[in-house]
Amino acid sequence: MAVYVMMTNLTDEGRKTVRTNPQRIKEVNKEVEGMGVKILAQYAVLGQYDFINILEAASNEVIVKVATELSSRGTLQTTTLAAMTLDDFISSLKK
Repeated sequence: MAVYVMMTNLTDEGRKTVRTNPQRIKEVNKEVEGMGVKILAQYAVLGQYDFINILEAASNEVIVKVATELSSRGTLQTTTLAAMTLDDFISSLKK
């Protein structure tokens, strides 16, 4: 399984939703897991992004599906990065 870092910004509509129903975040997490993605960690952050999510999925295609589905709702925008452990990175350089 591949690991991804998804950085999320709420739109104005998303901020309204979270403000009136903070539990909606956990409901969306269940939807994401239903699309075949495991949420390894999730953080609300200060700064450029509102949330940082560490995800595990079988492929780029699965992550694209999740990012497209979530973004199409108009409540958030995502930036997603493929990630690898430092050991895997170092190992790939030795080949």
